[in-house]
Amino acid sequence: MSSNCPAVQALPFGIHVIDTGFHRECFDASYLIVEGDRAAFVDTGTNHSVPRLLAALDSVGLTPEAVDWLIVTHVHLDHAGGAGLLMQSLPDATLVVHARGARHMINPSQLYAGARAVYGDAEMARSYGTIASVSAERVLATTDDTTLMLGPRRLRFIDTPGHARHHHCIWDETSRGFFTGDTFGLSYREFDTERGAFVLPTSTPVQFEPRALRDSILRMMSFEPEWLYLTHYGRVGDVSRLAALLLEQVDAMVAVAHRAEHAPDRHERLKRDLAALYLHKLREHGCALPASRILELLALDVELNAQGIAIWLDRERRMQGRRA
Repeated sequence: MSSNCPAVQALPFGIHVIDTGFHRECFDASYLIVEGDRAAFVDTGTNHSVPRLLAALDSVGLTPEAVDWLIVTHVHLDHAGGAGLLMQSLPDATLVVHARGARHMINPSQLYAGARAVYGDAEMARSYGTIASVSAERVLATTDDTTLMLGPRRLRFIDTPGHARHHHCIWDETSRGFFTGDTFGLSYREFDTERGAFVLPTSTPVQFEPRALRDSILRMMSFEPEWLYLTHYGRVGDVSRLAALLLEQVDAMVAVAHRAEHAPDRHERLKRDLAALYLHKLREHGCALPASRILELLALDVELNAQGIAIWLDRERRMQGRRA
């Protein structure tokens, strides 16, 4: 690991950021919350990440038996792909997942097939491996405003659709922070400047809904959070500025979508216009990286955001057809 991206970073309030190693350094995080002699994980990365999470637990002097909760913000595989395998090493833990995602943790066959349709067989084998199931009696499905306790520490789950309908975010009263999964977008440390962190939305297939995403962001802001713990990547503050930047880009992405809707090369047009949008916003943010490096870092996100937007456009068109 580079000195800029430690394997485990200790933060205040007993929170530890674990670099899962997925894709590149400082790209995909799991969080370990320690409260006294009890612990919880939030998001897992993939099967390949499991040894890192267990090593992080050991590094803080806790055994697998200390873990009460393994929480996934949603069931996309970079967040939950390793959950089944990790649960095999956590004998007393309960897997906590949004009610819409619980069945995919119990039987991941449909989840795996959906991811394979996006990434292809070779990438699935390389990056994810075989997804392990979790027995139903070890799964707790949340609904809006579910509250769990980690020792004396209160964790509140709120329904946050927009990126995915099976997404919840976790409000941690102790740190006055949200574990955001993908609802509050992506913030890569390579884009930090004197202005602070940068954030952009993620519309990964297949359930992007911009109006719902806006509502989820605004609901999170009503808690007046001081910190956000992003899976991609790490803790960020200056939350009001980031929320405004995120909402502005959600609207801009919708505009990009409508301009490209009837283009014969829609996918390539979406990718081109999204890349131009993010590059422009990063220049405004003071990012001095070469454009080629920015586009390299964002290549996967541009591709997946274009796919997600296209699926949303097609769904909107079908709904309009039914109303006509």
